[in-house]
Amino acid sequence: MKAMILNTYGEASKFEATDLAAPTVVAGQVVVRIASTSVNTVDTKICAAGNDSPLSPQLPALLGMDFAGTVTEVGEGVTDFAVGDEVYGCAGGLADLPGALAEFMLVDARLIAQKPTTISMREAAALPLVAITAYEGLIRAEVSTGQKVLVHGGTGGVGHVAVQLAKHFGAEVYSTVSNDKAAAIVTSFGAVPVKYKNETVADYVRAHTGGADFDVVYDTVGGENMIPSFEAAALNGQIATTVSMLELDLSIAHMKGLSIHVVFMLIPMLHDFMRQAHGDILREIATIVDAGAWKPLLDEPVFGLEQVGEAYARLSSGQAVGKVVVDV
Repeated sequence: MKAMILNTYGEASKFEATDLAAPTVVAGQVVVRIASTSVNTVDTKICAAGNDSPLSPQLPALLGMDFAGTVTEVGEGVTDFAVGDEVYGCAGGLADLPGALAEFMLVDARLIAQKPTTISMREAAALPLVAITAYEGLIRAEVSTGQKVLVHGGTGGVGHVAVQLAKHFGAEVYSTVSNDKAAAIVTSFGAVPVKYKNETVADYVRAHTGGADFDVVYDTVGGENMIPSFEAAALNGQIATTVSMLELDLSIAHMKGLSIHVVFMLIPMLHDFMRQAHGDILREIATIVDAGAWKPLLDEPVFGLEQVGEAYARLSSGQAVGKVVVDV
């Protein structure tokens, strides 16, 4: 099968076309003919960090976590899928799990679900990692009808899903944006844009909550941005974050009695821990998508498999708006 692999990591890394043996199905798994895969920030970090990251596969590396495609073989013990099923998932491209930058992929059946019927393969491939992350954070933060939810980075991968899911769950949703284009996108999702460059936290909290602060803050930016998240959260409020690998003064969080939920959705793949939960979430996401509660946000440029290096560069440039997708 055709594949794109890395023979080196770091600044000199370059994807190279090669032919690999097609995977053979084993018990509990399925083989999927990949239609499309999407690029996530963690993919680019693996590419750059290489052996310095515990997430990185051994070289030569076959990356690519997210995918959508068609089941071609079904292993013993798999009862939820049949040959010909259109599926999507996040199931490889790190540690010892082969990735999706190839024509075929061997996949743990617990990590996938039937793809939403109302969207294309490209759109489905853009969803798994970010949708699972957004869903897990909102569920752990117990988002409910009538709450005021602030999402930092509402046009990013996780952010654009979190905004729409929170809206679906009945919340009143706000999202920080950096420019008018992002504001228009967030507005199209039914959320209120917050131009954080023009307002202090105190200003936009006062304007949108009357000083009561936000019940839930989903911080997809993380790092030092967690401090403004703490400042914007209500007493006994909920913080969900995807980026928290830093030393941070938690004094504000302590004085407000905040609950902090760190979402690291790679745990099931890395540790073979509760993998079925991801399949279950993806089934729920498919239902939500098919009910019309999610609008795709794909970056405009179209990339083929042999252009995957350009796709990674596009995401790394910071110029992408929405998910970067590679068609296989």
